[in-house]
Amino acid sequence: MRYNPCSIADRGCNHCVYCYNSCMIVTLTGENSFGLQRELHRLIDPFVQEFGDLALERLDGQEADLPRISEALTSLPFLASKKMVLLRAPGTNKKFSEQAEQLLSNPPETTDVIIVEPKLDKRLSYYKFLKKSTDFREFPELDPNGLAQWLVGTAKEKNGLLSSADARYLVERVGANQQILSNELEKLFLYNPKITRDTIDLLTDANPQSTIFQLLEAAFAGHTKRALDLYAQQRAQKVEPPQIIAMLTWQLHVLAILKTAADRPLAQIASEAKINPYVLNKSQNIVRNLTLPQLKKLIADLLKIDTQTKRTNIDADEALQHYLLTLTT
Repeated sequence: MRYNPCSIADRGCNHCVYCYNSCMIVTLTGENSFGLQRELHRLIDPFVQEFGDLALERLDGQEADLPRISEALTSLPFLASKKMVLLRAPGTNKKFSEQAEQLLSNPPETTDVIIVEPKLDKRLSYYKFLKKSTDFREFPELDPNGLAQWLVGTAKEKNGLLSSADARYLVERVGANQQILSNELEKLFLYNPKITRDTIDLLTDANPQSTIFQLLEAAFAGHTKRALDLYAQQRAQKVEPPQIIAMLTWQLHVLAILKTAADRPLAQIASEAKINPYVLNKSQNIVRNLTLPQLKKLIADLLKIDTQTKRTNIDADEALQHYLLTLTT
């Protein structure tokens, strides 16, 4: 099977540069590093397999100057019929971003170009040029539903079976990191292609931060026994009180951001606070039932426990369990 330089037939043509030349110019962007890297390998691996390692030229925009980038884009391939130029964050080179349209307007037919820009300023003409004139592929962070759908689809591609409910459970259990989810899915699939909640519990470890959120959720819902049981599970897994305090602090920090964000959209809050939208989405139900004075008191009480554990001989477990009991009431 020969290398197919453009997936337009599958994706729908957006009048990229490839339409006018027999080369390919693709832009990969977005904060979903897992999805972006997977697409990058999907493009690079078959190319290298057909044309060899020497046909792939990698340049870092922060290190390579404009003449070096220009030479890579215009020179003919060496000992191969085609070459591929991979530019990582070339937009950090101001001269390149200003001259991108000129540099990429007419590359040799023997050269394919992949531009990797994890973060792009949509206000700049550089972004507008890439969006309009290249095969522009964006990879945003997936929300919980998106991650669950991706897990279900990936399992199906492997001829496995994973229900939507169990996929959501897996996300809640191990967290929203797509690379970790991919690794866990591979492990589960090797054990049994039919993935169930029982096998998820058997083969995966609950993410401590996710468990702490469940602990808070149970406490705020008045489920005292479940909250204390979850605390006991953390301690049984050798999670020490200082770690639990740190994770509780992070969760309260998230609640405080949500509480003071007024009516701003969740995506805007996530972008400004540098917090995964998945985390914010999970915390919304809790924060709705909290007043700002209550939240301030919870933060102050936890700070007091943290200070006492560092300066006195206070029993940290007893203090934290008492703190949880106050949350349930």
